[in-house]
Amino acid sequence: MAAPARRRAVRAWGGWALAWLLAGAAAAPARAEVWAFEVRLDGRPIGSHRFELSGPPEAREVQSVARMDVTLLGVPLYRYRHEARERWRGDCLDGVSARTNDGGEASQVEWPDDTAGAGGPVRPACLMSYAYWNAALTRQTQLLNPQTGQLDAVRFERLADAPLAVNGREVPAVRWRLIATAPAPAATRQTLTLWLERSSGRWIGLDALVRGDRLLSYRLP
Repeated sequence: MAAPARRRAVRAWGGWALAWLLAGAAAAPARAEVWAFEVRLDGRPIGSHRFELSGPPEAREVQSVARMDVTLLGVPLYRYRHEARERWRGDCLDGVSARTNDGGEASQVEWPDDTAGAGGPVRPACLMSYAYWNAALTRQTQLLNPQTGQLDAVRFERLADAPLAVNGREVPAVRWRLIATAPAPAATRQTLTLWLERSSGRWIGLDALVRGDRLLSYRLP
């Protein structure tokens, strides 16, 4: 084969190979992101909460599974189980299916509730749940609670940056205080601290004050 013909053949093969590689990359599924938190109560491990985010931004899905047990001298005092599946379109929540057993009290949430009558509450055009993995969370004034199916009023306050231990190393982090108030008649209020890695914005930790002013923490082991 003459040199010009060889060059044309190489260019043609190279173009075909590049097109094949690009097509393969486009067809590859979006890689899932996982947060496998150890849950601690006043520094003592009591269980785990795992989140898995998958799919492209326009059709994401989040699977959440929590298992927590509080004991005293081997005697069970409290048990918590929670499983949820959330569907997202961009930054907007599209649907939630959740089941919870909170200390023996079972509940189930299906949102939106397609069986609700015309006189029921109007579904917001774009709503978020407690999506700690999404930086847009800190701009919200209300969030859907997947355990109750109700809209909590929320307020975010920026705190001073501080390091957080992640996988055995200190990571510079941005901190946000989240104050959430459930609707009446409960009107319960909870304060949380959200930790995000400063360089990437990735969620790396959570602290919450619970009953008895005890500290519930999520940490990546």
